[in-house]
Amino acid sequence: MVISVVVTLLNEEDNVVPLIKKIQVSLQNIEHEIILVDDGSTDETVERIKAFPNPNIRLLVLNRNYGQTTAMSAGIAHARGKYIVTMDGDLQNDPDDIPKMLSTLKSGNWDVVAGRRANRKDGMLLRKIPSKIANAFIRTLTNVHLHDYGCTLKIFKRKIAQNLGLYGELHRFIPVLAQLQGAKMMEMDVKHHPRIYGQSKYGLGRTMKVISDLMLIVFFQKYFQRPIHLFGPIGLGALGIGSLINLYFFVLKLMGQDIWGRPLLILGITLVLGGIQFITFGIIIEVVMRVYYESQSKNTYNIRETYSGTKNGELILEGE
Repeated sequence: MVISVVVTLLNEEDNVVPLIKKIQVSLQNIEHEIILVDDGSTDETVERIKAFPNPNIRLLVLNRNYGQTTAMSAGIAHARGKYIVTMDGDLQNDPDDIPKMLSTLKSGNWDVVAGRRANRKDGMLLRKIPSKIANAFIRTLTNVHLHDYGCTLKIFKRKIAQNLGLYGELHRFIPVLAQLQGAKMMEMDVKHHPRIYGQSKYGLGRTMKVISDLMLIVFFQKYFQRPIHLFGPIGLGALGIGSLINLYFFVLKLMGQDIWGRPLLILGITLVLGGIQFITFGIIIEVVMRVYYESQSKNTYNIRETYSGTKNGELILEGE
């Protein structure tokens, strides 16, 4: 199996059959499977898939709506292809781009090729402008320089896709999760079509969720293996400032002044207690992190390739 196309669906009854047909035409010369993950649809999405039998189709019906990230994770876990493609089920992504993305991934020895909607067919005020702001914000905080984090159309090497660790609603940050594995990524322009049937599941209401997930992903990226480096400096800083404030009031007390009830004194005591808590919290998370790795025999690193022995004066890649 060369390619597994993972499509997440939620109430896409009018889009799913045309999408399947487009994928089949686009990949007719490539051995592939189409994994359709129904994320708790309440319309006839599942029935229309069942009425369109095809040996290349695998249907996963989740027992309720878990969210796009979980549905995508389920599809990736069941994929058998050497390469895994993710795309939306609303016909806005174009399957014709998949062969070109596969060729790009192979020719450049990339691990991930991400789509960039070059001529996005969405509303300017509610979709394009917020998306541009969010993309710039994510690039700045994560230092992963892609221009379109919101484009679901991506192609991965199997190993990268199946080790992303997708939870919650982290599908928006797949490039950052891939970067945590040391993946080599590039971005290429892809086509984008206006939605014809159904309603979009995206909107400004997700802003707070995106910001919360971004805080989590930045922590994963920078401090997951060394949490004390985040909480330690904060705790030591608060403890140091609080101690200086308390020392100042201690001197005033020795000079006979009444210091009780002053807001600055309360701030100093609060900073000392907060600093101790941050340091303690950092130590506890360090212990939890070690349990996470050691109890499951996980490595804190990923090896891209291993060479051993020589042939014709060159090292030999193991497995070849």
